[in-house]
Amino acid sequence: MKRILLPAGGAILATGMLAAGLVSAATASASAAPDWAADTMAKDAPSALKVANWWVKKNGKTNRLAQATAYTTETTPASTLKISGGYTPDGKPGVVAPIGEEKATTSVVKNVNLPKSIGKVFFVDAKNQLKWCSATSIQSKYRNLVATAGHCAYDDKTNSSVMDNWVFVPGYYQGKTPWGIYVGKTAYTHYDFSVYNDRDRDYAFVTVYNGIQVGGGTTKEVKKSEFDAAKTGKFVKKTPITAEQYAKGVAQYGEAGPYKSKDVDPKVETVAMPKDARDKGELDKYLLPNGHDGVKLSSVEVSEATYNAAPDGDAVGGKDWSVDNNSKYESKSQPVAISKDEYDALTAQKADGKFPLGLKLTTTQDDKKNDVAWFKQQFFVKKWIKSTVQTTYWVETYYLASDFIKDAGRLGDNVGGQGFTWNQKPGQTVYVFGYPAGAHPDGNKAFTGVTPKWCYGKTAATKYVSAADKVEEHVGLKCSMTTGSDGAPWLVKYSSAKRLGYVNGATSLFGDANKDGRIDTNTSAYFDGETAAVYNQAAAVWSGSIVTK
Repeated sequence: MKRILLPAGGAILATGMLAAGLVSAATASASAAPDWAADTMAKDAPSALKVANWWVKKNGKTNRLAQATAYTTETTPASTLKISGGYTPDGKPGVVAPIGEEKATTSVVKNVNLPKSIGKVFFVDAKNQLKWCSATSIQSKYRNLVATAGHCAYDDKTNSSVMDNWVFVPGYYQGKTPWGIYVGKTAYTHYDFSVYNDRDRDYAFVTVYNGIQVGGGTTKEVKKSEFDAAKTGKFVKKTPITAEQYAKGVAQYGEAGPYKSKDVDPKVETVAMPKDARDKGELDKYLLPNGHDGVKLSSVEVSEATYNAAPDGDAVGGKDWSVDNNSKYESKSQPVAISKDEYDALTAQKADGKFPLGLKLTTTQDDKKNDVAWFKQQFFVKKWIKSTVQTTYWVETYYLASDFIKDAGRLGDNVGGQGFTWNQKPGQTVYVFGYPAGAHPDGNKAFTGVTPKWCYGKTAATKYVSAADKVEEHVGLKCSMTTGSDGAPWLVKYSSAKRLGYVNGATSLFGDANKDGRIDTNTSAYFDGETAAVYNQAAAVWSGSIVTK
């Protein structure tokens, strides 16, 4: 693929490159005049759709996404890392706020919740192998940008072209694409990485088309929970049933189950109790959903005083067992155990007059066990009604269909996007989120690559140097994550509550600093004003949809 190099004619400032309001801090230094390169991945919608279909099409028992393995460029078990002096930023620090927080914020992290924005990038490398790296959605004008390592977008052996069939799948898990597949349109990186494979510029920002949900032409019956969780490609089959079948189904699965009913043009009137209703054996006929000959026993909620004044109702097996209109419906009027939270909420609602019929709330306490229980009670009397309604009953069967292609929308709208920052001082506290899978040099395989992991700590104040990897000024962090987490975002000021922070690095190298045969250090290129210039070029470019209406 022919590369199109687009050198910057001068300093590229952060302010003004994005939509109004995205940039919230100082701009890149006016002295920074980096070159940047842009390379086309999927040139148009038909090409992108072909790429997405290629990944999800089954190749044997699984799709190609599930067959990919972690990408690594290491020729030795671990990079030999040395330390050097401190950093010299090329300008003032700058910041772009995350999606949804265009005003920069700071939060104290109490619990580590994984960001929704992270996922895997899949591609075909120079050896024609199916590979993946880690990456994240990042803020941009059109909410269509992915940040990862440069070597996860470009073949770092020859750097003659971008990786083939490049896609980003946020929230990826074992062949599934919960938020869709986002096909890469254009990759942006530093000229020095693009041409010279300079690992000090090992970062890339890739614009992606709108996500798509795509399948291979099959359907399967699923549980309702799986059906409800699916966003696209689902349908319901309705099979007519009788009232008796409906009653049994609701008794087994509850009102929220697959057994459904619908009244057509209902007309209901109060009637006298049928003559045979006192006979308990005959009463069962009237307790069906549609009653017996259109007549059924129903209930009306009343105040506690009205209930107490009503005739007794539910004494089983004796003459006092009343089924008259307005007699007590004792079985429906019993106290029901509830939680303390529900008790407090109902107390507040009752104070607001939302239960005019007199909801009764009570508590009991076992002094020996020091236990407290909470109850609610509502009151009902019996009412015989006759309905002329035509009620239809059916049972639903749930299916997922994979024979569809649907626009899933913009990446940032679906999973959000991290902020971006540069020229930060060393010693920053960062979180790194990635999918490590490779074994340590000692052969220990501590990670699977199936689920994301994280590291946390302060970056080193000194530079990390690796002559073999053409690295002179990487940022280092004590972290045991291995290959597969290549491209993992380094987030400063990460709020676990909001799952948002600011990208200030991307995992590039893995080192064994103490020589014990285990990876203990991860490194990233230092994000400076030149990084900001590359980012700004990518962050202002539209990509669009690949699905025609």
